[in-house]
Amino acid sequence: MIVATAPGRCGILGNPTDMYGGSVISCSTLERARCEIHEADSLIVEADNGDRQVIQTTEDLAPRGDRLDLAKAVLTGMKVRPGTHSFRLVTGTEIPMQAGLAGSTALVGAVFGAVAKQIGLSLGRHQTAEAIRQIEYEVMGVVCGFQDQYMAVFGGLNYLDFRDKGSHIAPEEQPFATVESLGDQAPLPLPIVLAHTGVQHHSGSVHKSVRERWLEGDPEVRAGYERIPHLARWGKASLLSGDWDALAAAMNENQQIQRDFGASGEVNDRLIEVALQNGAIAAKLAGAGHGGTILALTFEPERTVAALKAAHAGRILVPSPREGLTVTVE
Repeated sequence: MIVATAPGRCGILGNPTDMYGGSVISCSTLERARCEIHEADSLIVEADNGDRQVIQTTEDLAPRGDRLDLAKAVLTGMKVRPGTHSFRLVTGTEIPMQAGLAGSTALVGAVFGAVAKQIGLSLGRHQTAEAIRQIEYEVMGVVCGFQDQYMAVFGGLNYLDFRDKGSHIAPEEQPFATVESLGDQAPLPLPIVLAHTGVQHHSGSVHKSVRERWLEGDPEVRAGYERIPHLARWGKASLLSGDWDALAAAMNENQQIQRDFGASGEVNDRLIEVALQNGAIAAKLAGAGHGGTILALTFEPERTVAALKAAHAGRILVPSPREGLTVTVE
């Protein structure tokens, strides 16, 4: 049996400029997605919610709106076909889906890692991240950047630089991202909690309107997305030195810019305000907004978490620098 797992992530600073050649500080979550591959006489795809499908023709790889779509997209992108390949693929996840924590990407990453092992495909980590992103962008049609895929593969607490990359640039014309691990230098554990709003969203739909404004040259969006990567680059120094006030100021400015674009959302703004009124010195989106998850920088975690729960946060999580994509044979 082949087992592959990959973590979720939360964007501490810089998101969502990974779509626009920006810079991001991001941390993995404790929660992970998982894929198992078992021997079988045919090609079978299963999910932990009971969804199951025997893939008999290439037409069976088409999406049908269930939990199997992500795995089938990976099989399509990796050119795995019934008749040529036979195995049983089973997926599951601990990460809240459509929650701004890159749960879908983590699951795609876990499936990619397991299938790559099964078919004998060996890629480096940068190549793997780019291949996962290509499947999401081209096969699944997701309007996405690069943070999610690099974090799923590398894991940890990282400064990520995406200069000369973008969703509007052909893949062959882009360099690999720069990944700088901060986990062995930063003061840990991070004084950050995550609160899932309980509202699901699809990050591609959230990104689209702001992306269109950016592509059209909207001066407000262009200026904002030049400022946010600057906050991440300087925020790295604040994080490593434990200057929490400076980091908090950068996080709050990052959130204000997103809110001014209308890219945050009422439910996010409500939980952010609750956190700031109850011990947090900073609070912002962990992902795309309009639902999903917020993160709060707080030195009164019990007070902050109690208030977030009272405000009907769907789930409380804690970021933690953990390993990225792992693949084992058991």
